[in-house]
Amino acid sequence: MTNRTRLLITAAVAVLLGVLAVGYTALSDRSPASAPDDLAPPAAGPRLMVLSNGNLSTVARLDAAGPRQVTEQRCDRVYSAGGTTSCLRPVGAFKAGELAVLDADLREVRTVPLTGFPNRTRVSASGRMVAWTLFVDGHSYAANGFSTSTGILDLETDALVTSLEEFTSTVDGTVVAAADRNFWGVTFTSDDNRFYATMSTGGRRYLMEGDFAARTLRSLAENVECPSLSPDGTRIAYKAAIDNDPQRGWRLSTMDLATGEITRLAETRSVDDQPAWLDAHTVAYGIQRSDGVNDVWAVPSDGTGAPAVVVPEANSPAPLG
Repeated sequence: MTNRTRLLITAAVAVLLGVLAVGYTALSDRSPASAPDDLAPPAAGPRLMVLSNGNLSTVARLDAAGPRQVTEQRCDRVYSAGGTTSCLRPVGAFKAGELAVLDADLREVRTVPLTGFPNRTRVSASGRMVAWTLFVDGHSYAANGFSTSTGILDLETDALVTSLEEFTSTVDGTVVAAADRNFWGVTFTSDDNRFYATMSTGGRRYLMEGDFAARTLRSLAENVECPSLSPDGTRIAYKAAIDNDPQRGWRLSTMDLATGEITRLAETRSVDDQPAWLDAHTVAYGIQRSDGVNDVWAVPSDGTGAPAVVVPEANSPAPLG
């Protein structure tokens, strides 16, 4: 993407922020969840972090439909791991969005100003690496002409990559530098250097393996979007466009990274989300109801069982241990 194109996109987004933010915020706030003061803290034990009506919340893993501890932190997308929480703050009527990095006590330790509409975020298992994806043109992966911006922050070295388009990308060993490249859906490996993400170019979508230090990305497979690495690092959960056509929706699957074996999950509805592993055997994701409210669902990662709601009226699930 040229500098002139980036400037045009940034200018266009800035003009649209004030027009669209009210409607966008209204859609984000349509959950009828109770006010924070009305909710009791969850029981002790493993917890899940979610967004309840846009507020960062936690709930007991074994009673995920039960009482929630709701904070005053407002996010459009959130993820937490290793004592670090990444909060993509909402675009307001008179302000752009930002990435807020929170510590284990949910105190703000770093912010990064962003231009665009929050879409995805992930934190590495150690809490060191933070990634995010924004829509800067269009609001759907199924739309023609959409454009995304995906960045990564290394909290240990303070290295900031504002766009993965800065990295050298190869598909089947050939360098790809097309202006239509878009990246989204980062997930990190345990070494805090390698990661996986989706790249689209020429109407195709690829699973890419990235090397943060080397600033490179290479293709591994096609029709893989929003990858999420399993706790043991051997599989990814992802969404795949039906018949390679995002306008027909997506189905959830897992892929064994060593063998390439694909397992279709029991969820047959279209899922436009980056899945999250709740544990080694369970994949969670958000689905929006007809009334605009999101629920967190989960399904076994081996293709068996049936989908079930684990946290009603919530989205952006992340296991906390």
